[in-house]
This record gives sequence, structure tokens and C-alpha cells, in this order.
Amino acid sequence: MGKDFRFGLSMRFFKSRATLVDKVKRAEDLGYDILCVPDHLGAAAPFPTLTAVAMVTTRIRVSMYVLNAAFYKPALLSRDMQALDVLSDGRLEIGLGTGYVREEFEAAEIPYPSAGARVDYLEHMTRYLKERHPTTPILIAGNGDRVLSLAARHADIIGLTGARVRDVDDPLAERIEFVRNAAGDRFDPLELNMVITAMPPQGESAPDLRMTRQYAPDLSDEDLLSTPSVLSGSPREMADQLSALRDKYGLTSFTVQDNNLEAFAKVIAELR
Repeated sequence: MGKDFRFGLSMRFFKSRATLVDKVKRAEDLGYDILCVPDHLGAAAPFPTLTAVAMVTTRIRVSMYVLNAAFYKPALLSRDMQALDVLSDGRLEIGLGTGYVREEFEAAEIPYPSAGARVDYLEHMTRYLKERHPTTPILIAGNGDRVLSLAARHADIIGLTGARVRDVDDPLAERIEFVRNAAGDRFDPLELNMVITAMPPQGESAPDLRMTRQYAPDLSDEDLLSTPSVLSGSPREMADQLSALRDKYGLTSFTVQDNNLEAFAKVIAELR
């Protein structure tokens, strides 16, 4: 028997308090397990948004997918997380990443460290937060060897992209095997997550590939359609795709963008 699925909804923008409240209550009613907010300038601020979510919901967990660790000092971030954990009645999950958009560092008037320095700081942040929030699940998302090694050693949830790092036939399988080797005895309890980058709009069967193409601009539509993060077909067919990903790779956690709230809810209903 495979692990149970968990489904997350990522919310980057909202126009008003009313629209936010309506959407997150709808997500909770439809069976989503996690509401997460990414960390980008020009989009919703994670902590005030998640606090508002926590105050109008009772079951759905709150997370960040993912915080740019380099934007924060550990003690100050820990303080904010403690408050959010209390206000959500213990529903907090911590999502961390290195940060990668140079223009956002420049806009924030923060020096843009080298890739290696950003991974070093992510490890420092992770160790600090694990010590002070020992029972709060931590997600670390990334694709390179150093970030996935860090995630394998310290995280509870691994955010995978499936992007190619080495010239192999199955990049996702290669990355998961890398995590398995780095995690050792920790591997079996880990939750493996993937963001769904494309799926059909409600009532259609062909996915909108615009988001996926941003991350792989050189691939053909045929190649994009074959990537694990792209779903196609009816809700039943998409549910079968997710079940196949669980069976083949051990992926049990999937995150979709909030414009797919209603369409993906039909997939959730097929799996529960």
C-alpha cells in the first residue's frame, strides 16, 4: 500500500480580502491539504497572507513554497514562524529554498551571493529552524546535488522538479535515487513533492503549457507533454497519472497553482 496523497494549492496573488477568504475556504471544502504562498517580490507577502488564511480556516495547513532563505535572518524568521504556528493551531509547515532571481535581490537591496553561498546559508537556516521548531515539518525544494543532499539530511518533504541535471533517460528517477542515497535510513519516511506546472483548464483535456515552457523553453510541445509535472486528459485520466507517479517514483504530494483550484479538485475527488 502506497502512502496517502497530499495536495497543495499555491496562491501568488489576490485582489481583496474577500477574494482570498472565499478561495481558501473553497480550497478547504474541496479537500486540499495545504495552502502555500511563494516568496517573490511583486506577489503576495507570505506571512500576512498565511496568517489571514489561518484565521478563517480550521483544517488546511499553511506553508510557503518556498521562502527565499537569503532574504531572512534566522532568529527573526523563527519568531514569525512561531506566531504563525500558534495562530494556525499548529498547522504550520516550513518551505525553504536558496532563492534564485537576481533581480529580486537587487530590488530588495540585498547582495546576490554565489550559488554555493546561498546553499551554505540555506543549510544554516535549516539547522537553526529545526532546532527551534523540532516538530514542524520542513520542505526543501531544489534540483542540484547540494540542495538535494541538504534536503535528504534535514527535510521532511523534498520538493522535486524533475529537471535534467545529468544526461540520463529518466531525470526524475535519477534525482530521486540521488536523494535516496543521500538520505540513507531517512529516505522511507520522506514525502516526495512535485509542483504540477501544467494541466487542462476546467472542461478541457489539453494542458496549458505556458508555465512549463518558462522552465524548458527549448523543448518541443511533445517533450513538454511527456514531463512528469504535466497532466493531460479527463479528471480520471489525470488521477491515473498521479497514481502512476506514486507507483513508479514514490511521489505522493502534488502542488497546483490556484487558477486550477476547481479543475484539480475533480482530480482529488477521483483519488479519495
